[in-house]
Amino acid sequence: MKIDLTETTSSKINQALVSARRAIGTPAIGMVLTLVIVTDEENAYDALKSAGDASREHPSRIIAVIKRVSRSPRSRRDARLDAEVRVGSDAGTGETVVLRLHGELAHHAQSVVLPLLLPDAPVVVWWPEGAPDDPAKDPLGALAQRRITDAYSAENPGAELAVRARSYTPGDTDLAWTRITPWRSMLAAALDQQHVEVVSATVEGESENPSCELLAMWLADRLKVPVERTLSGGPGLTAVHMETKNGVIVLDRPDGSLATLSMQGQPDRAVALKRRDTAELLAEELRRLDPDNTYEATVKFGVEKLGGPDRPKPAGSTPAEPATASAAPAAAKKTAARKAAAK
Repeated sequence: MKIDLTETTSSKINQALVSARRAIGTPAIGMVLTLVIVTDEENAYDALKSAGDASREHPSRIIAVIKRVSRSPRSRRDARLDAEVRVGSDAGTGETVVLRLHGELAHHAQSVVLPLLLPDAPVVVWWPEGAPDDPAKDPLGALAQRRITDAYSAENPGAELAVRARSYTPGDTDLAWTRITPWRSMLAAALDQQHVEVVSATVEGESENPSCELLAMWLADRLKVPVERTLSGGPGLTAVHMETKNGVIVLDRPDGSLATLSMQGQPDRAVALKRRDTAELLAEELRRLDPDNTYEATVKFGVEKLGGPDRPKPAGSTPAEPATASAAPAAAKKTAARKAAAK
């Protein structure tokens, strides 16, 4: 069921929600949180679809905030709120409210959203693109216990990670970090099986992919070893090589779907490691609302500390002492590691 409201108010939207629930015969719906999506018209459809799919695991009140830029000075002075209320099959397993803020009202979105939040329920704010430099200090971000950004959508993902590190506040997270959860789990499980000391590591992936940088920083921070970041044709992350005193551990995913785990003294194993869509990533993030200390330590490690002659540099960064030896020895180690893995 859909209800369109023009030049409306937050109280009228709440009344429309109650009326819609009664009309479809569900006066009470068990929703566990409020998900606020801050987006634009271009990305609103995809964001709402992903949120609706994620709501099947986490029944939510989804509030999409779309700020309409006014073209003329006169229209910018005219504050107007239009809304679309969706309940039932049109809204997944919860409720959806699409807010379009015109004129000066676009600068005071929190005053419209606050009355629409579910009482006594956590609030999560998600910026699919165009996230503020400091999400916790954003007026909408200040309402939330959890704030989700996506460095992949930024024009310069490497520089975006540096911004996230400087402004980190407990409760912040990024979908670029969520994308590497299966990789981190698989690599941790491989090391649990080997019980060997890692000497160095290499992370391969396409350029301008912040998930590759985050995985490299996570390895460098947790293992306290030199990590080299190199480029490949993709898609996304393609391989991780960990050199140990007993041989090399390789997790290779050339096609974005099926990976091969190679360890010294064991047969190669095929591992399902497909690239996940946004709905799956969002559902994972909504499972936990407490601060992610591992993400905090990783993003604060610093992209500039990673080694690699062909690693993309963040805009405005200064050359730093690489975390690995020179390029030639590193390349030689990499070649030897591959040969060892193939045996």
